[in-house]
Amino acid sequence: MIRNSVRLLPAIAVALAGASASFATSPAPPSCQEDIALFPTAERAIRVEIADDPAERAQGLMNRSSLAENSGMLFIFEEPREAAFWMKNTLIPLDMIFMDAKGVIRHIHPSAVPHDLTPVPGAAPGDPAPERLMVLEVAGGEAARLGLTVGMAMSHPRLDQKQAAAPCR
Repeated sequence: MIRNSVRLLPAIAVALAGASASFATSPAPPSCQEDIALFPTAERAIRVEIADDPAERAQGLMNRSSLAENSGMLFIFEEPREAAFWMKNTLIPLDMIFMDAKGVIRHIHPSAVPHDLTPVPGAAPGDPAPERLMVLEVAGGEAARLGLTVGMAMSHPRLDQKQAAAPCR
């Protein structure tokens, strides 16, 4: 289910249209919007669908034959928790980007295998704080193409802005 319409600021529209998706072409980074995941240090904006209730999270990106560049699904939990995802009925490889309550990328699982029922954990072995608040799924290979790395912070209005590593403006 898509509950959020796409409402792009001109600067984000320019960023999403270009292959580099760089903020360098705009006068200032855009402010946070519900349907945009911003990664300020990588100068990236990703258009997202929100999955924030059990039914939406269960459906996820199943049965989709493609996913456009610079787009994905942002899974949001009510509170941080240990998370694992699988690829049941998922037709395309996906990168899974797991973030903590501050919006910091803690783990990236690249190119999860379509239809694989093996749980993909949201934390690397030995992670002392494995709880995740959000998971961003993008097409397989997109995380690397966009330069997303562990330790990078996302800006999003659904993060607690008082504790967010990259609060909204």
